Amino acid sequence: MQKANKLIVVNASPYETRVATLESGILVELLIERRGDQNIVGNIYKGKVIRVLPGMQAAFVDIGMDKAGFLFAGDFVTPQLEFDSDGSEESSLAEDIGIREARYPQEHFLPPIEGLIREGQHILVQVAKEPLGTKGARITSHITLPGRYLVLLTWSTHIGISRRIDDPEERERLTGLVEKVRPEGMGAIVRTAAEGKSEAELKADMDYLVRLWESIRKKNDSSNAPSLVHRELSLSLRAVRDLFSADMDRIVVDSEEEHARIRGFAVQFFPRIQDRIELYDGPQPVFEHHGIEIELARALDKKVWLKSGGYIVIEQTEALTVIDVNTGKYVGRTSLEETTVKINLEAVKEIVYQLRLRNIGGIITIDFIDMKNEENREKVYQALVDTLRADRSKTTICKISELGLVEMTRKRVRESLARSLSEACPYCSGEGVIKSKKTICYEIFRALERQGTLLSGKQVSLHVHPALAEELFGEERRFLEKLETRYGMKINIAASDKLHIEQYQIEHS
Repeated sequence: MQKANKLIVVNASPYETRVATLESGILVELLIERRGDQNIVGNIYKGKVIRVLPGMQAAFVDIGMDKAGFLFAGDFVTPQLEFDSDGSEESSLAEDIGIREARYPQEHFLPPIEGLIREGQHILVQVAKEPLGTKGARITSHITLPGRYLVLLTWSTHIGISRRIDDPEERERLTGLVEKVRPEGMGAIVRTAAEGKSEAELKADMDYLVRLWESIRKKNDSSNAPSLVHRELSLSLRAVRDLFSADMDRIVVDSEEEHARIRGFAVQFFPRIQDRIELYDGPQPVFEHHGIEIELARALDKKVWLKSGGYIVIEQTEALTVIDVNTGKYVGRTSLEETTVKINLEAVKEIVYQLRLRNIGGIITIDFIDMKNEENREKVYQALVDTLRADRSKTTICKISELGLVEMTRKRVRESLARSLSEACPYCSGEGVIKSKKTICYEIFRALERQGTLLSGKQVSLHVHPALAEELFGEERRFLEKLETRYGMKINIAASDKLHIEQYQIEHS
């Protein structure tokens, strides 16, 4: 079967929904939503302010979750200057899911937050970022509602156009159409999918969003705080709304129930695409059929090999990701500089691919192999900039330093793939290493020495992990015998696989 140019594959089950985007048969993005752990970005809550922090110009708001939401003053006050004058200021977040962050000129000072809100106050807020690590959700009072073609701004009268629509005449046409269909006192962002659409199509989208906003306002008036006022669409329906574009060939779904739900949603809101929604009924699981499971396993590896024999290593922490480029098995043919440039250019494509696939956000440092030639450094930098154009998430990149380092940021809205699919190792607690057996043996010896007087003349039972017992019966046995002689004790080693390898218990009778 010939692979589609662009394809969305939906694997739906009672416990988990996975949505993969393929370009030319290659997995470029994966979204996962699990039962009981649904995405909350875009959800709207009636919250209760529980603490105002003047020193941080922020407040904590109870929205009914385990951790309070974090509301920055700038996400509460409507800015005096919201967008660039050319109307092109559309954040990637708005493009993807419709949540905007207000932007302020440097000379604009926010009023003190203690003068804006007070503890105990009820406010309507929307989640802009999921809880990440130990942090609660980032919330905003700038409510935005995304549709297929438009994003309704309930707090601004501005009309913005997606940066990806670059034809000046089309931008002007769309601006005029939205000016006609927008309600008084509200604005809109025109999404990329609106390019070439008619006034009737934009009006239908706007009418739907206005009706939705009215229902949200009514529910807010009748709800107690904290409570959920509006839930974002399920993952599969968001994929139809946000990911499906004119150049997308098909949506393939492996569940009859989910296929019917997606088709019903498309018939109501996007009738033109309903014929491109297919039900998969092949003998293999749909992700295996499209080669997605193999790529998923690869997306959790720290080391990723390049075709030439080089490789990259990806190390993630809560706030920073470091990517190291190495020559590996590739030795080149002519000069060291040529070898270095070839590996770095190949690494650029793989790095951008992995950033998108793994949904890595925040601060990212890339350690390219050192290049002496300034032109080569510029060549690799430009390749990185060009390759990132296909990324829907907003990125900011600094020039390559003389040490071959690139510092960049990538918009982070939800947890990375690694954090979604894995958890910290119970042995090393996420450190990636544990103490060596020798180190633990010597800790045990010191513990026996500290209790030497108490254990003198007694039978001592030493409970350890089987791997440690093997070490103590082997090379380290002679040191145990010296302790027995020194303190007049008898040490019996008992192996227990219920113990962590770094744990041990000393008992005596």
